[in-house]
Amino acid sequence: MTGISLSALPPASLPHADAPDDWVDRLLLAGPGGEECLRFGTPVDRAALRALVGAQAERLAAAGLAPGGTAALRLPPSTGFVAALLACWQLRAQVALLDHRLTEHETGLAVERLAPQVLVGSEQRTSAALRGFSEAEPVAVRRPDGRPAATGHALVQLSSGSTGPAKVIARTAGDLIRELACYRRLAEFPGEGERVVLLSSVVHVLGLVGGLLNSLHARAPLTVPERMTAAGILAAVGAERERPTTVIGVPFHAELLAGVASPPPLPRLRRMVVAGELIRPGLPAAFTAAYGVPLGSMYGMTELGVIATDLTGRLHPAKRPVDGMELRMADGELQLRTAASPYPGLDDPTRWSDGWLHTRDAAVLDPDTGLVTVLGRRDSQVSIGGLKVDLTEVEQTLAALPGVREAVVVFDEGAIEAYLATEDDAGHALVHDLLARRLAAYKRPRRLAFLPQLPRTATGKLLRDPAALRAAAR
Repeated sequence: MTGISLSALPPASLPHADAPDDWVDRLLLAGPGGEECLRFGTPVDRAALRALVGAQAERLAAAGLAPGGTAALRLPPSTGFVAALLACWQLRAQVALLDHRLTEHETGLAVERLAPQVLVGSEQRTSAALRGFSEAEPVAVRRPDGRPAATGHALVQLSSGSTGPAKVIARTAGDLIRELACYRRLAEFPGEGERVVLLSSVVHVLGLVGGLLNSLHARAPLTVPERMTAAGILAAVGAERERPTTVIGVPFHAELLAGVASPPPLPRLRRMVVAGELIRPGLPAAFTAAYGVPLGSMYGMTELGVIATDLTGRLHPAKRPVDGMELRMADGELQLRTAASPYPGLDDPTRWSDGWLHTRDAAVLDPDTGLVTVLGRRDSQVSIGGLKVDLTEVEQTLAALPGVREAVVVFDEGAIEAYLATEDDAGHALVHDLLARRLAAYKRPRRLAFLPQLPRTATGKLLRDPAALRAAAR
Protein backbone atom coordinates (compact mmCIF):
# COMPACT_ATOMS: atom_id res chain seq x y z
CA MET A 1 0.00 0.00 0.00
CA THR A 2 3.07 2.23 -0.24
CA GLY A 3 2.29 5.62 -1.71
CA ILE A 4 -1.49 5.25 -1.33
CA SER A 5 -3.38 7.30 1.25
CA LEU A 6 -6.69 6.21 2.69
CA SER A 7 -7.87 9.79 2.33
CA ALA A 8 -7.29 9.61 -1.44
CA LEU A 9 -10.01 7.02 -1.87
CA PRO A 10 -13.50 7.88 -3.11
CA PRO A 11 -16.13 8.72 -0.46
CA ALA A 12 -17.90 5.80 1.19
CA SER A 13 -20.50 5.25 3.84
CA LEU A 14 -19.71 6.54 7.31
CA PRO A 15 -17.77 4.28 9.66
CA HIS A 16 -20.00 1.95 11.74
CA ALA A 17 -22.75 2.09 9.10
CA ASP A 18 -23.04 -1.72 9.29
CA ALA A 19 -23.64 -1.73 13.06
CA PRO A 20 -26.29 -0.31 15.42
CA ASP A 21 -25.65 3.24 16.64
CA ASP A 22 -25.30 2.04 20.24
CA TRP A 23 -23.18 -1.05 19.59
CA VAL A 24 -20.36 0.12 21.88
CA ASP A 25 -22.71 0.83 24.79
CA ARG A 26 -24.76 -2.31 24.27
CA LEU A 27 -21.99 -4.83 23.57
CA LEU A 28 -18.93 -3.51 25.39
CA LEU A 29 -20.02 -1.20 28.22
CA ALA A 30 -23.25 -2.81 29.43
CA GLY A 31 -23.45 -4.60 32.77
CA PRO A 32 -23.74 -3.91 36.50
CA GLY A 33 -21.97 -0.70 37.45
CA GLY A 34 -20.04 -2.22 40.34
CA GLU A 35 -18.69 -5.15 38.30
CA GLU A 36 -14.93 -5.14 37.74
CA CYS A 37 -14.02 -5.19 34.05
CA LEU A 38 -10.40 -4.01 33.76
CA ARG A 39 -7.28 -4.09 35.88
CA PHE A 40 -4.21 -2.16 34.77
CA GLY A 41 -2.77 -2.21 38.27
CA THR A 42 -5.95 -0.65 39.72
CA PRO A 43 -9.33 -2.32 39.24
CA VAL A 44 -11.92 -0.42 37.18
CA ASP A 45 -15.62 -1.26 37.33
CA ARG A 46 -18.14 -0.74 34.55
CA ALA A 47 -19.64 2.42 35.99
CA ALA A 48 -16.18 4.00 36.20
CA LEU A 49 -15.31 2.89 32.66
CA ARG A 50 -18.56 4.33 31.29
CA ALA A 51 -17.75 7.65 32.97
CA LEU A 52 -14.20 7.64 31.58
CA VAL A 53 -15.44 6.90 28.07
CA GLY A 54 -17.98 9.72 28.31
CA ALA A 55 -15.29 12.18 29.46
CA GLN A 56 -12.98 11.15 26.61
CA ALA A 57 -15.80 11.54 24.09
CA GLU A 58 -16.29 15.14 25.23
CA ARG A 59 -12.57 15.89 24.90
CA LEU A 60 -12.35 14.30 21.47
CA ALA A 61 -15.40 16.19 20.25
CA ALA A 62 -13.84 19.41 21.55
CA ALA A 63 -10.75 18.58 19.47
CA GLY A 64 -12.95 18.36 16.38
CA LEU A 65 -13.65 14.62 16.14
CA ALA A 66 -17.13 14.01 14.73
CA PRO A 67 -19.06 11.16 13.06
CA GLY A 68 -17.15 10.15 9.95
CA GLY A 69 -13.94 11.65 11.32
CA THR A 70 -10.59 9.96 11.79
CA ALA A 71 -8.38 9.51 14.83
CA ALA A 72 -5.08 7.74 15.48
CA LEU A 73 -4.26 6.44 18.96
CA ARG A 74 -0.70 6.18 20.15
CA LEU A 75 -1.07 5.14 23.78
CA PRO A 76 0.46 2.42 25.93
CA PRO A 77 -1.77 -0.31 27.34
CA SER A 78 -3.83 1.51 29.97
CA THR A 79 -7.31 2.39 31.09
CA GLY A 80 -6.79 5.63 29.15
CA PHE A 81 -6.24 3.67 25.94
CA VAL A 82 -9.45 1.70 26.43
CA ALA A 83 -11.48 4.84 27.24
CA ALA A 84 -10.13 6.77 24.23
CA LEU A 85 -10.73 3.86 21.83
CA LEU A 86 -14.33 3.31 22.94
CA ALA A 87 -14.98 7.06 22.96
CA CYS A 88 -13.84 7.35 19.33
CA TRP A 89 -16.20 4.54 18.40
CA GLN A 90 -19.04 6.12 20.39
CA LEU A 91 -18.53 9.19 18.22
CA ARG A 92 -18.72 6.92 15.15
CA ALA A 93 -15.22 7.84 14.04
CA GLN A 94 -12.65 5.69 12.28
CA VAL A 95 -9.74 4.75 14.56
CA ALA A 96 -6.19 3.81 13.55
CA LEU A 97 -4.06 2.11 16.21
CA LEU A 98 -0.34 2.88 16.44
CA ASP A 99 1.96 0.92 18.70
CA HIS A 100 3.27 3.19 21.45
CA ARG A 101 6.70 1.57 21.09
CA LEU A 102 7.22 3.03 17.61
CA THR A 103 9.89 5.68 17.34
CA GLU A 104 8.94 9.27 16.59
CA HIS A 105 10.19 8.74 13.03
CA GLU A 106 8.05 5.62 12.54
CA THR A 107 5.05 7.34 14.09
CA GLY A 108 5.49 10.30 11.79
CA LEU A 109 5.56 8.08 8.72
CA ALA A 110 2.42 6.24 9.86
CA VAL A 111 0.55 9.49 10.60
CA GLU A 112 1.53 10.88 7.20
CA ARG A 113 0.30 7.69 5.58
CA LEU A 114 -3.03 7.55 7.45
CA ALA A 115 -3.81 11.31 7.66
CA PRO A 116 -5.93 11.28 10.86
CA GLN A 117 -7.78 14.44 11.87
CA VAL A 118 -6.99 13.89 15.56
CA LEU A 119 -3.88 12.30 17.06
CA VAL A 120 -4.33 10.97 20.60
CA GLY A 121 -1.16 10.51 22.59
CA SER A 122 0.10 10.91 26.13
CA GLU A 123 2.35 13.46 27.75
CA GLN A 124 3.80 10.75 29.98
CA ARG A 125 6.88 8.93 28.79
CA THR A 126 6.25 5.45 27.42
CA SER A 127 6.94 2.59 29.75
CA ALA A 128 10.07 0.48 29.88
CA ALA A 129 10.19 -2.55 27.61
CA LEU A 130 9.13 -5.08 30.26
CA ARG A 131 6.27 -3.01 31.65
CA GLY A 132 2.88 -4.49 30.89
CA PHE A 133 1.07 -1.14 31.12
CA SER A 134 1.61 2.52 31.95
CA GLU A 135 -0.53 5.25 33.41
CA ALA A 136 -1.52 7.39 30.43
CA GLU A 137 -3.83 10.38 30.31
CA PRO A 138 -4.94 10.73 26.67
CA VAL A 139 -4.24 14.08 25.01
CA ALA A 140 -6.10 14.79 21.76
CA VAL A 141 -4.43 17.09 19.24
CA ARG A 142 -6.23 18.37 16.15
CA ARG A 143 -4.25 17.96 12.92
CA PRO A 144 -5.20 20.62 10.35
CA ASP A 145 -4.02 18.47 7.44
CA GLY A 146 -6.03 15.42 8.55
CA ARG A 147 -8.88 14.14 6.43
CA PRO A 148 -12.22 12.48 7.23
CA ALA A 149 -12.82 8.79 6.67
CA ALA A 150 -12.93 7.76 3.04
CA THR A 151 -14.21 4.24 3.80
CA GLY A 152 -16.84 2.70 6.02
CA HIS A 153 -14.31 0.99 8.29
CA ALA A 154 -14.31 1.51 12.05
CA LEU A 155 -10.79 0.16 12.70
CA VAL A 156 -7.50 0.59 10.86
CA GLN A 157 -4.49 -1.47 11.91
CA LEU A 158 -0.96 -1.97 10.65
CA SER A 159 0.29 -5.52 10.26
CA SER A 160 3.17 -6.64 12.45
CA GLY A 161 5.76 -6.25 9.71
CA SER A 162 7.62 -9.44 10.66
CA THR A 163 8.44 -10.21 7.02
CA GLY A 164 8.59 -6.72 5.53
CA PRO A 165 6.79 -3.36 5.41
CA ALA A 166 3.54 -3.20 7.39
CA LYS A 167 0.25 -3.46 5.50
CA VAL A 168 -2.71 -1.17 6.17
CA ILE A 169 -5.68 -3.34 7.12
CA ALA A 170 -9.21 -2.10 7.81
CA ARG A 171 -12.26 -3.69 9.42
CA THR A 172 -15.84 -2.54 9.87
CA ALA A 173 -17.79 -2.48 13.13
CA GLY A 174 -19.80 -5.38 11.71
CA ASP A 175 -16.57 -7.36 11.26
CA LEU A 176 -15.70 -6.85 14.92
CA ILE A 177 -19.19 -7.82 16.08
CA ARG A 178 -19.03 -10.97 13.94
CA GLU A 179 -15.69 -11.93 15.49
CA LEU A 180 -17.02 -11.38 19.01
CA ALA A 181 -19.91 -13.69 18.16
CA CYS A 182 -17.38 -16.33 17.05
CA TYR A 183 -15.61 -16.12 20.39
CA ARG A 184 -18.86 -16.46 22.30
CA ARG A 185 -19.57 -19.72 20.47
CA LEU A 186 -16.26 -21.22 21.64
CA ALA A 187 -17.09 -23.10 24.85
CA GLU A 188 -13.47 -23.14 26.03
CA PHE A 189 -12.88 -19.41 25.51
CA PRO A 190 -13.23 -17.12 28.56
CA GLY A 191 -16.82 -16.17 29.37
CA GLU A 192 -18.85 -14.67 32.19
CA GLY A 193 -17.57 -15.66 35.62
CA GLU A 194 -14.05 -16.22 34.32
CA ARG A 195 -11.00 -13.99 34.04
CA VAL A 196 -8.34 -13.16 31.42
CA VAL A 197 -4.68 -12.31 31.92
CA LEU A 198 -3.64 -10.61 28.70
CA LEU A 199 -0.04 -10.62 27.48
CA SER A 200 -0.65 -9.75 23.81
CA SER A 201 -0.54 -6.17 22.53
CA VAL A 202 -3.91 -4.39 22.58
CA VAL A 203 -3.13 -2.64 19.29
CA HIS A 204 -3.00 -5.94 17.41
CA VAL A 205 -5.86 -8.26 16.62
CA LEU A 206 -5.43 -11.03 19.22
CA GLY A 207 -4.96 -8.68 22.15
CA LEU A 208 -7.54 -6.20 20.90
CA VAL A 209 -10.47 -8.43 19.95
CA GLY A 210 -9.70 -11.81 21.54
CA GLY A 211 -8.44 -10.10 24.68
CA LEU A 212 -9.85 -6.64 25.39
CA LEU A 213 -13.12 -6.51 23.42
CA ASN A 214 -14.13 -10.09 24.18
CA SER A 215 -13.46 -9.57 27.89
CA LEU A 216 -15.72 -6.52 27.92
CA HIS A 217 -18.38 -8.27 25.85
CA ALA A 218 -18.29 -11.58 27.75
CA ARG A 219 -17.97 -9.88 31.15
CA ALA A 220 -14.74 -11.75 31.91
CA PRO A 221 -12.54 -9.21 33.75
CA LEU A 222 -9.22 -8.50 32.05
CA THR A 223 -5.89 -8.08 33.86
CA VAL A 224 -2.63 -6.92 32.31
CA PRO A 225 0.46 -7.84 34.40
CA GLU A 226 2.58 -5.02 35.75
CA ARG A 227 5.70 -6.60 34.27
CA MET A 228 5.96 -8.94 31.29
CA THR A 229 8.45 -11.22 32.98
CA ALA A 230 7.80 -14.80 34.03
CA ALA A 231 7.56 -13.70 37.66
CA GLY A 232 5.25 -10.80 36.79
CA ILE A 233 2.93 -12.98 34.71
CA LEU A 234 2.76 -15.72 37.34
CA ALA A 235 2.02 -13.14 40.04
CA ALA A 236 -0.90 -11.78 37.98
CA VAL A 237 -2.29 -15.28 37.42
CA GLY A 238 -1.81 -16.33 41.04
CA ALA A 239 -3.53 -13.23 42.42
CA GLU A 240 -6.93 -14.68 41.50
CA ARG A 241 -8.53 -16.93 44.14
CA GLU A 242 -12.01 -17.49 42.73
CA ARG A 243 -12.46 -17.18 38.96
CA PRO A 244 -10.99 -19.61 36.41
CA THR A 245 -8.23 -17.79 34.56
CA THR A 246 -7.10 -17.99 30.94
CA VAL A 247 -3.78 -16.50 29.84
CA ILE A 248 -3.68 -15.12 26.28
CA GLY A 249 -0.38 -14.41 24.57
CA VAL A 250 2.02 -15.44 21.82
CA PRO A 251 4.27 -18.54 21.74
CA PHE A 252 7.16 -16.49 23.18
CA HIS A 253 5.16 -16.03 26.40
CA ALA A 254 4.47 -19.77 26.62
CA GLU A 255 8.19 -20.45 26.13
CA LEU A 256 8.96 -17.99 28.92
CA LEU A 257 6.58 -19.68 31.35
CA ALA A 258 7.53 -23.23 30.35
CA GLY A 259 11.14 -22.38 31.18
CA VAL A 260 10.40 -21.56 34.83
CA ALA A 261 12.30 -24.05 36.98
CA SER A 262 9.78 -24.42 39.83
CA PRO A 263 6.39 -22.88 38.93
CA PRO A 264 4.14 -22.00 41.87
CA PRO A 265 0.79 -23.76 42.24
CA LEU A 266 -1.88 -21.94 40.22
CA PRO A 267 -5.18 -23.61 41.12
CA ARG A 268 -7.31 -21.14 39.14
CA LEU A 269 -5.32 -21.38 35.90
CA ARG A 270 -7.58 -22.98 33.31
CA ARG A 271 -5.40 -22.84 30.20
CA MET A 272 -3.11 -20.67 28.13
CA VAL A 273 -3.97 -19.75 24.54
CA VAL A 274 -1.37 -18.54 22.05
CA ALA A 275 -1.45 -17.31 18.46
CA GLY A 276 0.69 -15.36 16.02
CA GLU A 277 3.15 -17.97 14.75
CA LEU A 278 3.80 -21.70 14.67
CA ILE A 279 4.48 -23.38 18.00
CA ARG A 280 7.82 -25.05 18.53
CA PRO A 281 7.62 -28.86 18.67
CA GLY A 282 7.58 -29.97 22.27
CA LEU A 283 6.29 -26.71 23.72
CA PRO A 284 2.69 -27.88 24.37
CA ALA A 285 3.93 -30.92 26.31
CA ALA A 286 6.49 -28.85 28.24
CA PHE A 287 3.89 -26.25 29.22
CA THR A 288 1.37 -28.88 30.33
CA ALA A 289 4.03 -30.71 32.32
CA ALA A 290 4.89 -27.49 34.15
CA TYR A 291 1.36 -26.25 34.90
CA GLY A 292 -0.99 -29.19 34.45
CA VAL A 293 -3.26 -27.33 32.01
CA PRO A 294 -3.47 -27.34 28.20
CA LEU A 295 -1.66 -24.96 25.91
CA GLY A 296 -4.33 -24.06 23.36
CA SER A 297 -3.65 -22.32 20.09
CA MET A 298 -5.43 -20.23 17.50
CA TYR A 299 -4.80 -19.32 13.89
CA GLY A 300 -5.85 -15.88 12.79
CA MET A 301 -4.98 -12.82 10.75
CA THR A 302 -5.30 -9.10 11.30
CA GLU A 303 -7.47 -9.10 8.18
CA LEU A 304 -10.17 -11.39 9.61
CA GLY A 305 -9.40 -12.03 13.26
CA VAL A 306 -9.79 -15.57 14.59
CA ILE A 307 -9.98 -18.23 11.87
CA ALA A 308 -9.45 -21.61 13.55
CA THR A 309 -8.77 -22.85 17.08
CA ASP A 310 -7.52 -25.76 19.14
CA LEU A 311 -8.22 -24.48 22.64
CA THR A 312 -7.88 -27.87 24.32
CA GLY A 313 -4.57 -28.79 22.69
CA ARG A 314 -5.99 -32.17 21.66
CA LEU A 315 -5.99 -31.44 17.91
CA HIS A 316 -2.45 -30.06 17.67
CA PRO A 317 -1.17 -29.19 15.11
CA ALA A 318 -4.62 -29.15 13.46
CA LYS A 319 -7.33 -26.60 14.27
CA ARG A 320 -11.07 -26.37 13.76
CA PRO A 321 -12.39 -23.38 11.77
CA VAL A 322 -14.71 -21.09 13.73
CA ASP A 323 -18.39 -20.92 12.84
CA GLY A 324 -19.07 -19.22 9.54
CA MET A 325 -15.49 -19.39 8.28
CA GLU A 326 -15.24 -20.84 4.76
CA LEU A 327 -11.82 -22.16 3.73
CA ARG A 328 -10.41 -23.63 0.56
CA MET A 329 -7.04 -24.67 -0.86
CA ALA A 330 -5.81 -23.26 -4.17
CA ASP A 331 -2.40 -24.23 -5.56
CA GLY A 332 -1.21 -25.12 -2.07
CA GLU A 333 -2.37 -21.82 -0.55
CA LEU A 334 -5.04 -21.48 2.12
CA GLN A 335 -7.75 -19.02 1.08
CA LEU A 336 -10.63 -17.58 3.08
CA ARG A 337 -14.03 -16.40 1.93
CA THR A 338 -14.60 -12.69 2.59
CA ALA A 339 -17.02 -10.36 0.84
CA ALA A 340 -14.66 -7.42 0.47
CA SER A 341 -10.93 -6.72 0.48
CA PRO A 342 -9.54 -5.76 3.90
CA TYR A 343 -6.86 -3.62 2.19
CA PRO A 344 -8.38 -0.21 1.42
CA GLY A 345 -6.78 1.40 -1.60
CA LEU A 346 -4.82 -1.71 -2.55
CA ASP A 347 -5.93 -3.46 -5.73
CA ASP A 348 -3.79 -6.58 -5.68
CA PRO A 349 -5.29 -9.86 -6.92
CA THR A 350 -2.53 -11.81 -5.17
CA ARG A 351 -3.96 -10.65 -1.82
CA TRP A 352 -7.72 -10.64 -2.48
CA SER A 353 -9.76 -11.56 -5.55
CA ASP A 354 -13.27 -12.74 -6.40
CA GLY A 355 -14.36 -12.93 -2.76
CA TRP A 356 -11.33 -14.85 -1.48
CA LEU A 357 -8.55 -13.63 0.79
CA HIS A 358 -5.15 -15.07 -0.13
CA THR A 359 -3.42 -15.92 3.16
CA ARG A 360 -0.06 -16.78 1.55
CA ASP A 361 0.05 -19.65 4.05
CA ALA A 362 0.60 -23.27 3.11
CA ALA A 363 -1.82 -25.64 4.81
CA VAL A 364 -3.55 -29.01 4.74
CA LEU A 365 -7.36 -28.99 4.77
CA ASP A 366 -8.94 -32.32 5.72
CA PRO A 367 -12.06 -32.79 3.54
CA ASP A 368 -13.59 -35.28 6.00
CA THR A 369 -13.17 -33.46 9.31
CA GLY A 370 -12.83 -29.89 8.06
CA LEU A 371 -9.73 -29.46 10.24
CA VAL A 372 -6.94 -27.23 8.95
CA THR A 373 -3.23 -27.59 9.66
CA VAL A 374 -1.17 -24.51 8.85
CA LEU A 375 2.32 -25.45 7.70
CA GLY A 376 3.87 -22.00 7.42
CA ARG A 377 4.32 -19.28 4.86
CA ARG A 378 3.88 -20.47 1.30
CA ASP A 379 6.94 -18.50 0.28
CA SER A 380 8.99 -20.71 2.63
CA GLN A 381 9.40 -23.12 -0.30
CA VAL A 382 12.76 -22.40 -1.97
CA SER A 383 14.91 -24.12 -4.57
CA ILE A 384 18.49 -25.19 -3.81
CA GLY A 385 20.28 -26.58 -6.84
CA GLY A 386 16.95 -27.55 -8.36
CA LEU A 387 15.80 -29.31 -5.18
CA LYS A 388 12.84 -27.99 -3.17
CA VAL A 389 13.45 -27.10 0.47
CA ASP A 390 10.77 -26.11 2.97
CA LEU A 391 12.27 -23.50 5.29
CA THR A 392 9.59 -24.28 7.88
CA GLU A 393 10.83 -27.88 8.05
CA VAL A 394 14.39 -26.66 8.57
CA GLU A 395 13.26 -24.19 11.23
CA GLN A 396 11.18 -26.75 13.13
CA THR A 397 14.06 -29.24 13.01
CA LEU A 398 16.44 -26.68 14.48
CA ALA A 399 13.96 -25.59 17.16
CA ALA A 400 13.58 -29.22 18.30
CA LEU A 401 17.33 -29.69 18.94
CA PRO A 402 18.49 -29.90 22.58
CA GLY A 403 19.60 -26.53 23.89
CA VAL A 404 17.88 -24.52 21.12
CA ARG A 405 15.21 -22.18 22.52
CA GLU A 406 14.05 -20.72 19.21
CA ALA A 407 15.09 -20.53 15.58
CA VAL A 408 14.45 -18.45 12.48
CA VAL A 409 15.39 -19.66 9.00
CA VAL A 410 15.43 -17.33 6.01
CA PHE A 411 16.47 -17.53 2.36
CA ASP A 412 18.51 -14.64 1.01
CA GLU A 413 20.86 -14.17 -1.92
CA GLY A 414 20.46 -17.80 -2.95
CA ALA A 415 21.36 -19.33 0.41
CA ILE A 416 19.62 -20.61 3.55
CA GLU A 417 20.57 -18.81 6.77
CA ALA A 418 19.58 -19.82 10.30
CA TYR A 419 19.57 -17.71 13.46
CA LEU A 420 19.38 -19.53 16.77
CA ALA A 421 18.87 -18.55 20.39
CA THR A 422 20.40 -21.26 22.56
CA GLU A 423 20.81 -22.09 26.21
CA ASP A 424 24.05 -20.91 27.79
CA ASP A 425 25.46 -24.43 27.98
CA ALA A 426 24.45 -25.47 24.46
CA GLY A 427 27.45 -26.56 22.41
CA HIS A 428 27.55 -25.08 18.93
CA ALA A 429 29.48 -28.06 17.61
CA LEU A 430 26.76 -30.38 18.92
CA VAL A 431 24.08 -28.36 17.13
CA HIS A 432 26.01 -28.68 13.87
CA ASP A 433 26.47 -32.42 14.44
CA LEU A 434 22.81 -33.11 15.26
CA LEU A 435 21.63 -31.05 12.31
CA ALA A 436 23.87 -33.04 9.98
CA ARG A 437 22.18 -36.23 11.21
CA ARG A 438 18.64 -34.94 10.78
CA LEU A 439 18.67 -32.96 7.53
CA ALA A 440 19.99 -33.77 4.09
CA ALA A 441 23.02 -31.73 3.08
CA TYR A 442 21.10 -29.58 0.58
CA LYS A 443 18.60 -28.57 3.31
CA ARG A 444 21.19 -27.42 5.81
CA PRO A 445 21.73 -23.68 6.32
CA ARG A 446 24.88 -22.28 4.79
CA ARG A 447 25.24 -20.10 7.84
CA LEU A 448 24.30 -20.71 11.49
CA ALA A 449 24.32 -17.62 13.70
CA PHE A 450 24.03 -18.02 17.48
CA LEU A 451 22.46 -15.17 19.46
CA PRO A 452 21.49 -14.74 23.14
CA GLN A 453 17.96 -13.93 21.94
CA LEU A 454 16.31 -13.40 18.59
CA PRO A 455 14.87 -10.02 17.58
CA ARG A 456 11.09 -9.71 17.65
CA THR A 457 8.46 -7.34 16.37
CA ALA A 458 6.42 -5.18 18.74
CA THR A 459 3.78 -7.93 18.87
CA GLY A 460 6.26 -10.59 19.97
CA LYS A 461 6.60 -12.30 16.59
CA LEU A 462 10.05 -13.41 15.52
CA LEU A 463 11.55 -11.00 13.02
CA ARG A 464 12.19 -12.56 9.62
CA ASP A 465 13.80 -9.75 7.69
CA PRO A 466 17.26 -11.03 6.57
CA ALA A 467 18.98 -7.63 6.82
CA ALA A 468 17.66 -7.03 10.34
CA LEU A 469 18.69 -10.54 11.44
CA ARG A 470 22.20 -10.09 10.08
CA ALA A 471 22.45 -6.75 11.90
CA ALA A 472 21.39 -8.43 15.15
CA ALA A 473 23.97 -11.17 14.63
CA ARG A 474 26.70 -8.58 14.20
